[in-house]
Amino acid sequence: MAIWISKLLGPVILAASIPMVVTPSSLQETARRFLADTPLVLISGVLAMTAGLSIVNTHNVWVLDWTLIVTLLGWALVLGGATRIIAPRIVKQIGDATMGHPKTMRMVGVFWALLGAFLTFKGYA
Repeated sequence: MAIWISKLLGPVILAASIPMVVTPSSLQETARRFLADTPLVLISGVLAMTAGLSIVNTHNVWVLDWTLIVTLLGWALVLGGATRIIAPRIVKQIGDATMGHPKTMRMVGVFWALLGAFLTFKGYA
């Protein structure tokens, strides 16, 4: 199951990381607009939590190998989605506090790119 989930998550994470590295200021403006739209934050929370629960219900494996990344991403989606549903204002405050740092966004983007590439490799190799 971890390979199948990696085939889904890896390319999406990799693609989403590219604007973080290449055009962080453009992505920051998009994020600001997203965070200002509470219904959109709520809908994204429902989608993220649903995706996370799908992962956790099919792959809740706590073994110390690469597949643990899949489990942790599932739980992160559950918690992140629940936070967006329960406390969208807190999500906006956190987002606003982190949006003014393009260098940080680039570093985070590199991390996500590496993670996405790793999961893609594990899924398709």
